[in-house]
Amino acid sequence: MPASTVPDTPAAAQPTPLRSFGRFELRALLSKSARSLVWRVLDSRHGQELMLCMPREKPNSAAALEHWLRMAQAGERVQHPNLAPVFEIGQVENWPYVAYDRALGETLDERLARQAAPLPLDAAGWVAQLLEGLAFAHEAGHAHRDIQTTSLIIDANDKVRLIGLEVAQEVFPANVDFNAVTRRAVRESAEEDVLCVGLLLNRILSGKPVLEENDLQHVVQQMQPIGREMVRLGWETPHPIPDPLRAIANRATDRQARQRYHLARSFWRALDGWRQAAAQDNGGPIVLLLDKLQRAGHLPTTTTGMHRFTGGSGLESQHASALSELVLKDMALSLELVRRVNNALKLSGHVGETVLNIQRAIQMIGLDGLQLAANALKPWPGPLQPVAAEMLRQLMARVTKACQVAQSLRPAGYDGEVVHLITLMQNLGRLLLQYHFPDDAQQIRQLMVPPEPTEEMPNPPAMSEQAAAYAVLGCDLDALGAAVARHWGLGDELMQMIRRQPLDGAVHPPRSDADTLRLTSSLANELMDALALPEAKRRPGVEAATRRYAKALGLGLREVMEALNPGAHKPGQAAPAPASPAAAAPGSSLRERLAARGNS
Repeated sequence: MPASTVPDTPAAAQPTPLRSFGRFELRALLSKSARSLVWRVLDSRHGQELMLCMPREKPNSAAALEHWLRMAQAGERVQHPNLAPVFEIGQVENWPYVAYDRALGETLDERLARQAAPLPLDAAGWVAQLLEGLAFAHEAGHAHRDIQTTSLIIDANDKVRLIGLEVAQEVFPANVDFNAVTRRAVRESAEEDVLCVGLLLNRILSGKPVLEENDLQHVVQQMQPIGREMVRLGWETPHPIPDPLRAIANRATDRQARQRYHLARSFWRALDGWRQAAAQDNGGPIVLLLDKLQRAGHLPTTTTGMHRFTGGSGLESQHASALSELVLKDMALSLELVRRVNNALKLSGHVGETVLNIQRAIQMIGLDGLQLAANALKPWPGPLQPVAAEMLRQLMARVTKACQVAQSLRPAGYDGEVVHLITLMQNLGRLLLQYHFPDDAQQIRQLMVPPEPTEEMPNPPAMSEQAAAYAVLGCDLDALGAAVARHWGLGDELMQMIRRQPLDGAVHPPRSDADTLRLTSSLANELMDALALPEAKRRPGVEAATRRYAKALGLGLREVMEALNPGAHKPGQAAPAPASPAAAAPGSSLRERLAARGNS
């Protein structure tokens, strides 16, 4: 069947039947792209309707046809709930095809014609199912190469299956060694598959063809870096698009190829994480994190020699304030005490009461309880590899500095330990992510690096931490920390205090002590973010953060600079980079630190 004989009439206008293709009666052309065709046909042998997927061009040699059939048959053996089972693979006059049972459902094109504006959660569910099947196929060494709106089959129960795997195969010269080029072609085609899935998500959410093109391959050719077009989800959509979903969709089609999802599995994780959070069933990354907490703890201890932390060590004779000061230098131990004490309060019926003072926590559980808490911690660096351990050490040093700054900035009369722990808890999601999901943390950091400037955009903005977390996890880091704090049984008032002030929200004067503590800790954390900027932007970043909170907290630049650099009296003095605190460097035991304190 020469390509010139394929009708161009839209499917809706096709008479029945049109013409024959072997034993098949061609009833409607469902899709015609640059690489493939999809027909609705009647199988005269079995008396049932099928969907026939075939390449747009006939294989150019007997060897090419043999290779096509071999790859299609290998793809048929890849079985997954989201990959449509193949009805038949064959060829008619050297035109190969893959047939699927029409009873599997309708194409996405047909669903969108019938239901023009699905809800964002439904759209994400369809695409997530597609990505699950596609990821499985990619991991088995296969690619699709021509994902279109007709590549998705949706049944009455919204179950999605992918059709057309290995139909649009790479076109090589007739005399090529197919075994030598297939592996490279599959790897490159798999990344293009993921990009096309991102375009599908954009198409469904926006309610209109991307760049006014129905063939997604034409869209890919127009996009940067090949072409000049940018594809971002617009603001005029049939339904409001939640920020996390918008960030995921925009990352999938980012103008910078390095910023996009390269693996279907990564794309699926972000989309599924948002779906689980949106459905409020505590799924996605939150469930994975809580599971890891059971096996690896929240953080590894940065203090060695805990086995010597016994009643015979003489610590029981020390003042509670000195002991709590040492405990606060170990983040893991501080959090473990908070978790144990507040969980005990919850179990004993003290609902809503929260202990955020290490001295009181030690008094409640005693030295034996402190010993048990210390023994429950994983030694540094836990399961982390050296590079990831170093990244966690640097993050912990930065958080420690934020706690010190918050204590310096707190209004008179507020407990320093409480301010310290609130500032620490505002970073809980970031710390847990770096410890339990270091690869995801690295992805988020990479997405926050500004893209390379172009003539059209000489100063491209960097992706915010929140948007980057949405794009990788499907939820923000505050949500991770809040889920763990809730799991530990911390009270509602604390749950509010550990939420950082939104960067795009105005800072209003505090109405309560809880507001004052939350804003003080938020300011300290924003100051640390400013110090992490490139050198030329640090001072402006510090000044901007100070202006945001100045009226609400009654602070000026002099107090902020003094907190950042204790002992400095000149407000114009440059802010120093955060120093590496002792808490971040594993080494001395609590007993040794007490001894050193006594000798100083």
